[in-house]
Amino acid sequence: MKKFWFSKLKVGVCSIVFSVVLIFVCQDTALDSITIFDATKSSAIDSREESLFSSRFSDSGEESCLSRNQSVLYRKSSPHKPSSYLIAKLRSYEELHKRCGPRTNSYKRSIKQLKSGQIDNSSDCKYVVWVADCGLGNRMLSITSAFLYGLLTDRVLLINQEQEMVDLFCEPFPTTSWILPEEFPFKNETSGFNQKYGHTYGNMLKNNTINYSTQLLPSYLYLYLSHDCDHDDQLFFCDQDQALLNQVPWLIMKSNVYFLPSMFLMSSFDQELDKLFPDKETVFHHLGRYLFHPSDRVWGLITKYYQDHLAKAEKRIGIQIRIFSAKTSPFESVMDQILACIQKEKLLPEVETEKSLASPSKHQTSKAVLVTSLFRRYFENLNKTYGEHPTKTGEVVAVYQPSHKGKQQSYRNSHNIQAWAEIYLLSLSDELVTSAWSTFGYVAQGLRGIRPLILFKIRRAIPDPPCGRGVSMEPCYHAPPTFDCKTKKTVDTTSFVPHVKHCEDIRWGIKLFNTSS
Repeated sequence: MKKFWFSKLKVGVCSIVFSVVLIFVCQDTALDSITIFDATKSSAIDSREESLFSSRFSDSGEESCLSRNQSVLYRKSSPHKPSSYLIAKLRSYEELHKRCGPRTNSYKRSIKQLKSGQIDNSSDCKYVVWVADCGLGNRMLSITSAFLYGLLTDRVLLINQEQEMVDLFCEPFPTTSWILPEEFPFKNETSGFNQKYGHTYGNMLKNNTINYSTQLLPSYLYLYLSHDCDHDDQLFFCDQDQALLNQVPWLIMKSNVYFLPSMFLMSSFDQELDKLFPDKETVFHHLGRYLFHPSDRVWGLITKYYQDHLAKAEKRIGIQIRIFSAKTSPFESVMDQILACIQKEKLLPEVETEKSLASPSKHQTSKAVLVTSLFRRYFENLNKTYGEHPTKTGEVVAVYQPSHKGKQQSYRNSHNIQAWAEIYLLSLSDELVTSAWSTFGYVAQGLRGIRPLILFKIRRAIPDPPCGRGVSMEPCYHAPPTFDCKTKKTVDTTSFVPHVKHCEDIRWGIKLFNTSS
């Protein structure tokens, strides 16, 4: 099986709303051998969940993707079952991708049309090309958004390929590839386009190069949907604009955000989305599990670390710590917040600080804590607390941290491999504590399928309460439109439908909720 290559990280850090920095830092780790723990510890996978993943590859003759079949040995079966309509839609999409994907005759005809600059009837295939922006968590969320857009508009999703993030994921679709071929006509141009690029849809509207009455549309358009896109770029989310874009065979999309919730506000998509996702807070859970399977290299790291540190614990707790500013979030305050949260929510017991830890009994309850953070001090503090003193309940708590590089290393392939391994390890937790605003945490909670405890941002003082249970496991769209396409006025778009509301951790962001939440 071909392995998935991502687009190159353009910058070391990425500004989100109000200059929030999203950084993912992970330690280089050598490739380890793959080990599998006792399959009897796993739950039987639901047939509908299995139909999303393994069965379609069983006789495909593809190369190895161990995680696709072995993940059931590590994950509990999801209680969130995909709709039969979603499964049918994915099977239909796979046939479309097989017919229109790279190297097919339909693809070759589409490339000729693209080069001509004119739209003709030589090919019935349409495409959305995804271009990378920012770190791994942002990428996985924006890829998922682009894929759902492809499902809704019958477009084949292709991923712009560069060398920075090789061998992260298995190919998600059987007998074909989602990698944009190297000979794509505008590949160099595609990699570098930004918000100011003249051929973006927003700028062409702004300059009146294109409008709703244009008869001769171009064969391709650029869509800029990253955090700093402007009003004209965001007209993408208007039904009238979708009617125009639907006529353009090639859409080249750059995004670093989970823009998916805004598609649930569009009348042209709402009926189809209701059938695909009757449970509104499981969109990323299902699509993320469908798209993102660790490569054999990453799977080896995951299974080795799990076996060595986490497999024997009766309960696994993931704590994802993301510090956006050491000035506003000093170590002592964050550490106090973490301890207050995990003890208030009874994730971990309090310790007998006046006593030293004796040798643990074989029959004592075991809890394993997985810490992911840029810094080592949080792990050291927790490890000292639970490693030197007995707990008041008699439970034994072990604390682990896979990496602690201390600075961003986004240009290293080993960084992204380790980052993906740690996201996946977090997703195997029984309980999750995540940091507000962090896309790294969003991906882990979505893949796991649980509502995490969110560590609220510290503003001068430790929040009270220090954390709160998420009301939805869906990721947050950090930079949504605030424009009513019909009235042409600025509005709060959460008033449009009951299942799109403001995020728990970012008051201006939006996300999907179940109406009963």
